[in-house]
Amino acid sequence: MRVKDTLNLGKTKFKMRGNLPVNEKKREDVWFENKVYEQRQKLNEGKPSFVLHDGPPYANGNIHMGHAMNKISKDIIVRYKSMNGFRAPYVPGWDTHGLPIEAQLAKDGYDRKKMSTSEFRKLCRDYALKQVDKQREDFKRLGVSAEWDNPYLTLKPEFEANEIKTFGEMAEKGLIYRGKKPVFWSWSSESAMAEAEVEYHDVTSPSAFYAEKVIDGKGVLDDDTYMVVWTTTPWTIPASEGITIDEGFDYSVVQPSGESRKFVVASELLSGVSEKFGWSDVKVLKTVKGRELDRVIAQHPYIEDRKIVTMLGDFVTLDAGTGLVHTAPGFGEDDFRIGQQYGLDILVPVDDKGYMTAEAGPDFEGVFYEDANQISIDKLKEKDLLLNYMPYEHSYPFDWRTKKPVIFRATPQWFASVDKIRDQILKVIDDVKFQPDWGQKRLYNMIRDRGDWVISRQRVWGVPLPIFYGEDGTPIITKEITDHIADLFLKHGSDIWFEKTAKELLPDGFTSEHSPNGEFTKESDIMDVWFDSGSSHQGVLAERDYLTYPADLYLEGSDQYRGWFNSSLITSVAVSGHAPYKEVVSQGFTLDGKGHKMSKSLGNTIVPADIIKQMGAEIIRLWVSSIDSSSDVRVSTENFVKISDAYKKIRNTVRYLLANTSDYDPKDNRVEFDKLRPEDRYMAVKFNELVKTIHADYDKYDFIDIYKVMMNFIINDLSAFYLDFAKDVVYIEPADSLKRRSMQTVFYDIVVGLTKLMTPILPHTAEEIWEYLDEPEEFVQLSEMTKAQDYTGEQELLDQWDQFKKIRSHVLKALEEARDAKVIGKSMEAAVDLYLDDADRKLVDDLGIDVRLLLIVSQVNLLSIDESPSDLTVQDGCAVTVSAAKGTVCDRCRMTKEDVGSDSDFDNLCASCAKIVKDNYPEAVESGFEE
Repeated sequence: MRVKDTLNLGKTKFKMRGNLPVNEKKREDVWFENKVYEQRQKLNEGKPSFVLHDGPPYANGNIHMGHAMNKISKDIIVRYKSMNGFRAPYVPGWDTHGLPIEAQLAKDGYDRKKMSTSEFRKLCRDYALKQVDKQREDFKRLGVSAEWDNPYLTLKPEFEANEIKTFGEMAEKGLIYRGKKPVFWSWSSESAMAEAEVEYHDVTSPSAFYAEKVIDGKGVLDDDTYMVVWTTTPWTIPASEGITIDEGFDYSVVQPSGESRKFVVASELLSGVSEKFGWSDVKVLKTVKGRELDRVIAQHPYIEDRKIVTMLGDFVTLDAGTGLVHTAPGFGEDDFRIGQQYGLDILVPVDDKGYMTAEAGPDFEGVFYEDANQISIDKLKEKDLLLNYMPYEHSYPFDWRTKKPVIFRATPQWFASVDKIRDQILKVIDDVKFQPDWGQKRLYNMIRDRGDWVISRQRVWGVPLPIFYGEDGTPIITKEITDHIADLFLKHGSDIWFEKTAKELLPDGFTSEHSPNGEFTKESDIMDVWFDSGSSHQGVLAERDYLTYPADLYLEGSDQYRGWFNSSLITSVAVSGHAPYKEVVSQGFTLDGKGHKMSKSLGNTIVPADIIKQMGAEIIRLWVSSIDSSSDVRVSTENFVKISDAYKKIRNTVRYLLANTSDYDPKDNRVEFDKLRPEDRYMAVKFNELVKTIHADYDKYDFIDIYKVMMNFIINDLSAFYLDFAKDVVYIEPADSLKRRSMQTVFYDIVVGLTKLMTPILPHTAEEIWEYLDEPEEFVQLSEMTKAQDYTGEQELLDQWDQFKKIRSHVLKALEEARDAKVIGKSMEAAVDLYLDDADRKLVDDLGIDVRLLLIVSQVNLLSIDESPSDLTVQDGCAVTVSAAKGTVCDRCRMTKEDVGSDSDFDNLCASCAKIVKDNYPEAVESGFEE
């Protein structure tokens, strides 16, 4: 027998390395085979509900790191709620309609115009379903627990039917109308776009200053006066019908030296424009208020039969230009609004693809709109009306899919009225909780300032607008029709709209005064995909009886304040009078390590699948818990390497706890709290504080604090303190001694508790740990979350130990200095004289602790501070001296003691170790120890 054989050296098959890329997938397969998600739902029946409604990602391509951050965040929340007293079903969803799928098929060589709509839609459906399958596997591989076998898809008949019902209810309330007004028009997609489908980039546009001759000055201006107009879109001048000014601004009528003409500009801008135009010795002939120029008529610069009217508007500014704004009602929202007030025509001389039409004139017909800028400039020069032409930098909207600029273009479209219910929407925002807090103001301002919602799209892959037209062209939308169409879609899907005639789609025997001959046509446009996902509260939450409406939580990227948060709020208030969510949490974007947007073209993307193959999904999950996702997050490989180191620390700490509880049976060996050793009682209370903190953090979705406090507990409270001296108990003391069982009780409770607490974040690792614990549940996911205990005198105990740890820190510093001075090598070679004031001595006595054990030294002498040498520094009521311990090193406990060899049977053991060996290993007395 060797001395080593008398030690309780911990053993465990829990490996130091998890081999996550291989083992995670095996573990996930076990979860799905055993239907662990379904078992958890069964366990939670009858509990209060918590429903996180999944914002549907778009079904196109594999997932990126933003997807991973979003889905893992949701999974952490749902897993925690499921283990903490809530019934928390999670139904994942996908957005499966829309232009990107059509565009992808075109890229793959399919020509939509060479096949029937039904044939093309089938290709779209097949493509979308393949993408759903691909992304579903990606999400499952991240360890996300969900109702994967029954997700919601916006192309499913039951979803489409509920969307039609939502549309019908809004139409009944007078919130759906057809109008011709400027909308974002994507010539690259040949479709109208919603505000949520555009993104803004800085661009440089041609800025033109030109003159328009007054032909009716209304008694205020002479006929030789010219209005100086500014535009950043010279291509729209063929559609110009007005000049907008501000009624309260001062306008000067001026005449520069060498000019026979007079010009009108805003007085405040005169100095700047004079410099731009090269004017000198400018005479101010008169100054008038804007309101005096109302309805002054000018001549269009190059269209002879077009007269231009001066109008008073509220959108003119003095930060650029001339104070007189070129106005084309067919090409801008403000322009349209004021044009309506003044009864102007709506001219739109540009087609769906961005090419100028004959209405613009022969010089422009067939020209792409951007190229029309130069033609317009040249025509102004020919007429000697161009005063200046220069580049102008500003923010401009782009199609977020094609990355091409969009234009404002007035076209006949279907709209959902926001204006009619705006006050109601703004009021319900007050009932919603937001994280971060600024989200409330952001959503409020977006609803307050947004226009009506253009819901029609000139595409085919989507849910058709259920609208019919009479023989006289009148749109027909009735409850009877929308209910009937919803029933048809539920039975056959929305493809039936494109397969049947209008007559076949209408209810049997349907008649209308607008079609005396019984002939009808149907709308060819589809609904905006934001209407699809925006009605998911009806298609999912209200449809599935095990979910709740409103949902407890929506969690998405911050771009969804103008997207899904926005559209869902509008439709929910429209049909139900309340918000679809009780709380909104928004996250930032994932950027590369330098803070740039990730892009395949830039080659700076980090794909979740690559990290999983290299390090495992757990590393991504732990990374998600370690970041502040409320703002933009930088992602680099270095991030994951650092997190991998943190993961190893967690794993190795757990391995130590498992190894040293391998002979512990919680049923037979447990030591009750009031009988625990002082240091163990302290650690139990310290862990209890961690449990409270982590519960509070989970409840407020503060993952980063969970990561911080958990790592702090593992590194500082366990590794640097408790486990540092633990080996002198769990290795050395008799296996079944109170001292050892006391510590094992706390070890076991901590490893069980930590495993449960980390399950929402690290489910694969938690399940691996669970296999080594003596707990009743087959899977940790089916256990209940660790609950905090209520210990008497908890805070007083923590305060006492905080004070002792201050004393300990001074001793550790003294030991380090002694080591540097070669007085000792290891701390076990040291003897410490610890001088304490009365308060600290009482503290040590009250705690009842073995000070030598906690300081990991061989000898400690507790002395009064009054006895300390005069040259010692006193800090926090204590002083320390360190010397080499007297005696011999015990071969078993490695302490230096003067009683080594005092037992004649064991000349290399101290008295304590000799007794332990005699009592527990009597054979060693007869045979002795091997060398």
